[in-house]
This record gives sequence, C-alpha cells and structure tokens, in this order.
Amino acid sequence: MQEDGEVAANGPALPSAGQLDVLVGAVARGEDDAFEKVFRQLSAPVYRIALTVIADSAQAEEVAQDVLTEIWQTASRYDPAKGSAQAWAMMIARRRAIDRLRSVTTDSRRERSGTAPAVSWDQVSEAVQEKHDREQVRRGVASLTGPQQEAVTLAFFHGHTYAEVAVILGIPVGTAKTRIRSALASLRQYMRS
Repeated sequence: MQEDGEVAANGPALPSAGQLDVLVGAVARGEDDAFEKVFRQLSAPVYRIALTVIADSAQAEEVAQDVLTEIWQTASRYDPAKGSAQAWAMMIARRRAIDRLRSVTTDSRRERSGTAPAVSWDQVSEAVQEKHDREQVRRGVASLTGPQQEAVTLAFFHGHTYAEVAVILGIPVGTAKTRIRSALASLRQYMRS
C-alpha cells in the first residue's frame, strides 16, 4: 500500500487519510466518483485483513466484497469524530472476517458432530441479507459489458492499478480508466434500482 499522498503507478496520487474521510462523506451523499476512489484505496487493505484472519483467499475475497458493499451502503453511518474512515473500514473488515471464520468453524463442528444448528432470527436475517447483497453485486457485474467486466475484475478483485489493467488488456491507460469508471457507474445504478 502506498503512503498518504504518494503517487500511484498509474499517475494520480491516492487520497490521504483525511481525504478518505471526506470521500466517505461524499459517498454518503451519493457523489458519483467518490466510491470509486474509496474502493481503490480500501480494497487491498480490506482484502489483506480478511486473508490474515481467514487464511483462505476465496473466503477473503467474498468478505472483502461484503465489506466494501457495506461501506457503500452505510457510509452515512461513518462519524469522523469517532476515528478515521480507514480505521472504521478496517474495523468492519476485521469484524466481518471474524464472523466468517466463526461461521465456517461452527459449520465444520456441526458436520463432524451431526448436531442441528441453533440459529436466532437475527442470524438468519443477517445471513439472508448478506447473501442477497452478494448476489446483487454478482448480477450487477454480470450485467456489465465484457470489456467492463474484465477491467473491473482485474482492478478490484485482483488489485491491479489502472496501468496494470491497461498492460494486461493491451489497451491505453485512459481506456482502462474509462471502462472501470463506466462499470462502476453502471454498478452503482444497478445497486440503487
């Protein structure tokens, strides 16, 4: 991860911690480009926290997707008086990763013992909502054009910079940026509908 204000490989500087706080506020207000910037800054650290806790890359990717969706949907709940936006996001990531680890551990114990789970209504409701959110994101990504899907997958699910996406796809950096931005705008619209 780059230090605050350091220039990224693709040119523009990443937002500083203070700028991230402002960007999360902009996401809460529904400003178009803010979530893309928040996503770019937080996707790798959120994934790393999930991977550290879970130690399974597929599970960590799902947790990271859930966390970033939660940040997008609950940005209005962020309170800068209680800490930085990055600390808030990392707390969500750690909590979600621990919850996933507990769930996986509990499920494997149940399978070994053959006991039926004792599940509360809140747990069922939360699990259903999480699954719905994940499915909605998957459907949203599936609704993108092929080139948009490629660019978004490389950038956000594999952590590549704009410049790296451009090299991998054999396109100019500006085209990679345009595909990713238009994909995020389409996803944002899809998630709101």
